[in-house]
Amino acid sequence: MTAQSRPFSVVVPTVGRPSLAATLAPLGSACPAPCEVIVVDDRPQPAAPLAVPAFATVVTSGGRGPAAARNVGWRAATAPWVAFLDDDVVPPGDWCAALAADLADAEALSPDGLVAASQGCIHVPLPADRRPTDWERCTAGLEQACWATADMAYRRDVLAEVGGFDERFPRAFREDADLGLRTTDAGYLIVRGARIVDHPVRPADWRASLRGQRGNADDVLMGALHGHGWRTRAGAEPGRNAAHRATIAAGLAALGLAAGGRHRAAAAAAAAWAAATVRFAAARIAPGPRTPAEVATMVVTSAAIPPLATWHTVRGRLALARRLTDVERAPLGQGRPPLAAAGRNRRRPGLLVRPGQADPTWKAEAVLFDRDGTLVVDVPYNGDPTAVALMPGARQAVARARQAGCRVGVVSNQSGIARGLLTRAQVDAVNARVEELLGPFDTWQVCPHGPDDACGCRKPAPGLVLAAAHDLGVTPSACAVIGDIGADVEAARAAGARSVLVPTTTTRRGEVAAALVVAPSLLRAVDFVVAGTC
Repeated sequence: MTAQSRPFSVVVPTVGRPSLAATLAPLGSACPAPCEVIVVDDRPQPAAPLAVPAFATVVTSGGRGPAAARNVGWRAATAPWVAFLDDDVVPPGDWCAALAADLADAEALSPDGLVAASQGCIHVPLPADRRPTDWERCTAGLEQACWATADMAYRRDVLAEVGGFDERFPRAFREDADLGLRTTDAGYLIVRGARIVDHPVRPADWRASLRGQRGNADDVLMGALHGHGWRTRAGAEPGRNAAHRATIAAGLAALGLAAGGRHRAAAAAAAAWAAATVRFAAARIAPGPRTPAEVATMVVTSAAIPPLATWHTVRGRLALARRLTDVERAPLGQGRPPLAAAGRNRRRPGLLVRPGQADPTWKAEAVLFDRDGTLVVDVPYNGDPTAVALMPGARQAVARARQAGCRVGVVSNQSGIARGLLTRAQVDAVNARVEELLGPFDTWQVCPHGPDDACGCRKPAPGLVLAAAHDLGVTPSACAVIGDIGADVEAARAAGARSVLVPTTTTRRGEVAAALVVAPSLLRAVDFVVAGTC
């Protein structure tokens, strides 16, 4: 079956926004057959039927929120792939054809079904004649978000396997990240396609950022379901709860001290509150248009957000007990399975090779390993040789590369030197311990610089890889770089070398999706590059 005839369904949940017409317009004759378009009416009490084109089927979900609406939509769909669009995006005229091509690529990447979803690219048009407002920048964050269902396609059988969207998330917030985490935790990969939709910024009043704080209650549920590291795994921005709590504490202390007659101490606490609030407001004002109205909005909302965000966090914690199932409430290690895999068929990921990367005429002459997280367990800024512990399979993997006749080296960022947290002597002592455990390496290339030093050696810059190739007397194109994060892959790509990503729990999902070759283990990665199929 060609890409142009690959079957898929398109599900568009809506609350009746006027923008729905622009979303649906390109989905008519432009959609390759067989294709169905399902509009899910999520209005609580529709006054009149939705006005939709004749090619669309309308189903209702009773106003239960976007998660429930999408579940109604995909369960009504009949195609093996289900693409979700929000009702405020504008697909271009060739979006259907681009989606079909993306799905064909996803299936070609992994004929065994390892790829479960394809994420579209979201473009947020911003004003060209001024800086964007806080609300506009918030919307523009969708361009970098992982798994945003503004344009996201899932295999229908995977949705059924992982249970679809969790309807305990009542808003258009975190329900897509939760599904993405459960999907990847079940052993599947999510890739990024080439299709693009526009996501215009919806009009919003000055209270938009205050309403957005309701999502803090959903963040509590995310933490309970996925653990403390869920933000990193989902590519979400770090939270500000700690800073908000400190601001509130200063404000409450000022009030309490003033009530107790301790006016000098109260003034100091009030100054701390004011400083924290001004700092927060300034960070939001600086990148914006700085008009009087925007500045006033930022000042007022920056004072209101800390207590409001904290209240919603408390509200989420108070409601958590009734939102969790008995299995989810059980402590880890006492009969509670990993939540993403509970009751589901967990898969062991296999080797993933993007099209065009298999080349039987190429063989590695040198294998360059990242150190922390690849050869040894990542201990941040480690200067203690006794703390060195090998990653699973590291000894066998390095030995396999040597047995195949490859030179072996290490390329490692060590910014702790620039930060003053390590000395070069300590780094060298740790490296010596690595050699005690794994045998001598033919080259060591270490970048001592920090992220702001603008050097040419710190990965993802190519300097370490180029220096290693020169030291070994081989061309960069004859080298394979094996690492655990996207910077390793990008450094190899910039130097003209091959690369294999071996993901760990700290590897971002977007880095996995962007890597050309992904291996489930270090030994499998080495087997791949020395077999001449990289």
